[in-house]
Amino acid sequence: MAKPDNRSDNVEKLQEMIQNSMENMRETRDYLNAHGDEISAEEKANLQQKNERREESIEDFRSEIKDEASQME
Repeated sequence: MAKPDNRSDNVEKLQEMIQNSMENMRETRDYLNAHGDEISAEEKANLQQKNERREESIEDFRSEIKDEASQME
């Protein structure tokens, strides 16, 4: 028998994912500021691209939170 769909904590989980992504972005920015002149251009570009993907994920998480909130009404 399939488990019932329990979405009661989805918003909380999404908010945690946003916080984690934002913290990872800050850490990456701090790392680049401190060591940007010591790493290769390729590694620097990879880290910057990773942060761009994190920004996109955060926007997706926020959109999903809005969807969840509208379904709870």
